[in-house]
Amino acid sequence: MLVRERGIAMAEAAAATPTGMTAVLGGDRTEVLAALEKHGLTPANDNGPGQIVAAGTREQLEALAEEPPAKARLTPLSVAGAFHTEHMAPAVGHLEKLAADVSPRDPATAVISNRDGEVVRDGAEVLSRIVGQIANPVRWDLCMETMRDVGVTGILELPPAGVLTGIAKRNLKGVETFALKTPDQLDDARAFCAKHAGAVLPHDSEGASS
Repeated sequence: MLVRERGIAMAEAAAATPTGMTAVLGGDRTEVLAALEKHGLTPANDNGPGQIVAAGTREQLEALAEEPPAKARLTPLSVAGAFHTEHMAPAVGHLEKLAADVSPRDPATAVISNRDGEVVRDGAEVLSRIVGQIANPVRWDLCMETMRDVGVTGILELPPAGVLTGIAKRNLKGVETFALKTPDQLDDARAFCAKHAGAVLPHDSEGASS
């Protein structure tokens, strides 16, 4: 129910104002962030060195395209709105009301939150972060830092897959990746999970896999 309502609420929020997202590839990180701030845009996805996704109104994105950061390439994304920004705030309010009636259990496997890369083990906190993340930037860069720090050895990306594992290959040397795209890969995906199961996050006395 929450997944369904999340999709409906985000679609309604996206329809309220013409917004979009543009991937900013390359360029100096400081200069890229400064350019986004200048035009009132949000770094909605910080995917690590060389890839930040800008999000905001169509006018703001057009202004960025006319004055791009030095040595950066801009790629408009085919999306319905400016996700993970303030433009999604109405959806957050709706989901918060629904989530208040949910009593989640603590996760069996520790969760690395894409809000700030923190390891979360409390079910209520996980749910709160999932709801709030609708209107807050995704910090995949910090997630990768945490994965490196805790000794993650394998990353499996669920469909549609390929983008995050591609970034991980460039930034997490020595960590195996698996982009699950089609049903005929399921047996290999299970074998991949079995191979990497058992890696223990710090302070995890029950040995939850990462």
